[in-house]
Amino acid sequence: MRIAAVETHICHCYRANWVFVRVLTDEGLHGVGEATLEMREPTAAAAVHELERHLIGRDPHDIEAIWHECYRDSYWRGGPVLMTALSGVEMALWDLKGKALGVPVWQLLGGRCRDRVPCYANGWFSPAKTPDEFAEKARIAVGQGFRGLKWDPFGKAYRTVTKAELRQAVACVQAVVEAVGDEVNILVEGHGRFDVPTAVRIAHALDDFDIGWFEEPIVPDHPEGMAEVVRRSRVPIAGGERLYSRWDARTYLEQGCADILQPDVSHVGGIGELKKIAAMAETYSRPVCPHNPIGPVANAATLHLAACVPNFWLLETMNTDVPWRRDVTTEQVRFAEGCMRIPDGPGLGLDLNLDAIAAHPYERRNLRHYTGALTEIRPPDAVDWFVKE
Repeated sequence: MRIAAVETHICHCYRANWVFVRVLTDEGLHGVGEATLEMREPTAAAAVHELERHLIGRDPHDIEAIWHECYRDSYWRGGPVLMTALSGVEMALWDLKGKALGVPVWQLLGGRCRDRVPCYANGWFSPAKTPDEFAEKARIAVGQGFRGLKWDPFGKAYRTVTKAELRQAVACVQAVVEAVGDEVNILVEGHGRFDVPTAVRIAHALDDFDIGWFEEPIVPDHPEGMAEVVRRSRVPIAGGERLYSRWDARTYLEQGCADILQPDVSHVGGIGELKKIAAMAETYSRPVCPHNPIGPVANAATLHLAACVPNFWLLETMNTDVPWRRDVTTEQVRFAEGCMRIPDGPGLGLDLNLDAIAAHPYERRNLRHYTGALTEIRPPDAVDWFVKE
């Protein structure tokens, strides 16, 4: 069996666009991956096709060799564009291998540590603006079965925060905590907004709420600053979604930049790379909670990692999505008691519906994080996309 072609298919999904990858073989078998690079999706798709020259004619089972040569021969190694493209191709190769052998990907990676993984919800808050609106949305998400909630309560603050902005953010956290009770994990997102003294000030203000973590509190390009916030904060600090390889992760771990590591399977080079990063994190006694607010193939890949990574803690997921998410793949994610079940079908356990994807072509979207419009990330007709048990 040899690789015959590589395809990309871009699907608009309101907040951004999913970039799906298909690796086709001369025997008719194919694998699917995801190379979504939010707000730069056509760039990622073009980068996937740049890698095609290294793939045609290769044995798709040789995943490690193909990955290494694509990385080596790009010369300008690392960064979000190459690593996202490589992630999508690598995911598709694992999916293809699993389908060819008739086993789930987690079986190829060493077998299961667990058959389900606890989840926390992102996106549950849309389109809330006030503390009372956040509280009501939180009650709805907990009613769906989620036992963890993450959100960014900081509006359009950037670098620093005024006293009024901090009071508003703290009031929002307090309203959510009071709405859902002590048993729900409260996770506060920073989106790389703040400078070090502001991040420390906010972390101290959050200490009263027993939160699970304060995520990416400062600009992610400053690992020494992240490490300083970790040292000075009494609440756990999470970060790492903007790491693009095991070499980036090594710096994070060696310098103590985060208590919880959050690499993204769509951006660090794929399934094998994230598993290596997780093993590195385990040697530093750090849990991994991968960044995962993207599409159905990335979610499937992250679930397979959740199955076989001992120090995997929580799975990020959106609690609702565009109505056509149900149409664009054969995804069937089962959700019960705050956990998603690990799929056990061959490969990643899903396939693409190309006609449904084509019905939702690419639309340009800009980043909302610092404009005050961050909570408008779900459409008014958003729906549950998982199967409740």
